[in-house]
Amino acid sequence: MTPLLSVVIPVRNEAQALPCLLDDLAGLRAAGAELIVVDAGSSDGTCELAQGRVDQLLSAEPGRAQQMNAGAAAARGEYLWFVHADTRISSESLSSLQAALGARPLWGRFDVRLSGSGLALWVIGWMISLRSRISGIASGDQGIFVLRERFSALGGYASIPLMEDLQLCRRLKALARPCCLRPPLLTSSRRWEQHGIWRTVLLMWCLRVAYYCGASPEKLSRQYRRGSLL
Repeated sequence: MTPLLSVVIPVRNEAQALPCLLDDLAGLRAAGAELIVVDAGSSDGTCELAQGRVDQLLSAEPGRAQQMNAGAAAARGEYLWFVHADTRISSESLSSLQAALGARPLWGRFDVRLSGSGLALWVIGWMISLRSRISGIASGDQGIFVLRERFSALGGYASIPLMEDLQLCRRLKALARPCCLRPPLLTSSRRWEQHGIWRTVLLMWCLRVAYYCGASPEKLSRQYRRGSLL
């Protein structure tokens, strides 16, 4: 029997975060969803922690786009749901997704909340969700879900090192506005906390603007990894 949903989780050295996510998804899997983890050379025991808790454990070349495409190619579900390993998912979010899929949307995404404490991180999560609602564009940590046949028809994620999520959303938005689910996914705030909250916000906005102005994703990826535009 074809499952309604395949959850694709790209990982690389996510031994700390992945078990918590798999705990969140255990009930969904028990209800018939397919869980697929796609590893890109983890050396911290990530794969061992996933064994027996997912339906498929795959390997792919490093790069989130390549990993998600590999998972999508192996998936059997009518819908694909791309979830980052450092995401936490509430029962309310899962119920919202299951209800939304009953209406057969082309694609959609969730609101998002950052995991750290403090007003600044709450505001950033609120702003990300608002921006996405207005623009119809989602980032990868918002849990993009899409009809598998449409994803395949569009050629999947572009094989670029950064902005693959925005590029896919722009193509999907040309077909339909996203289904926007309010119960937020909880995503890790580790990058904001490591590099400075407002510095990271500025970097993200500058990278996004540069991408829309035609900068190469390869150059932007190097700047993203350094945490600086210089």
